[in-house]
Amino acid sequence: MFGSLDFIYVPTTDVDAEVQRHVDTLGAQLVWKVRGMGTTVACLRVGEPGPAILLSGHLHGTSPILVYRVEDYAATVRQLRERGMTLHELEIPYGPCASFTAGGGQRYAVYQLVRPEAAHFFEGRIDP
Repeated sequence: MFGSLDFIYVPTTDVDAEVQRHVDTLGAQLVWKVRGMGTTVACLRVGEPGPAILLSGHLHGTSPILVYRVEDYAATVRQLRERGMTLHELEIPYGPCASFTAGGGQRYAVYQLVRPEAAHFFEGRIDP
């Protein structure tokens, strides 16, 4: 049902400090950092291949959200609902997305890549 793990969305109370820690201790590459609508989100690459790390100041809780790409968003959402998952649907720059929490508290999301050009929209942008 799931394709590649493209993003790990990580909540943090201090995006700037976490970016610095990731760069200094893990050798992460800062791809972009954007401030807007009262929050900051930063995209880091820790390794290639592998998912991008999205540090976010607006996510609630402390658990990361594993964001998987799917080929058919509507079919995946339907299957998850049939299996008893409660989904929160939203739109991300790449396309439609739905997040949910598994029985053990793990957080997941699925999305369909309908706007691949969005990958380059923030690339290189580092807001102060």
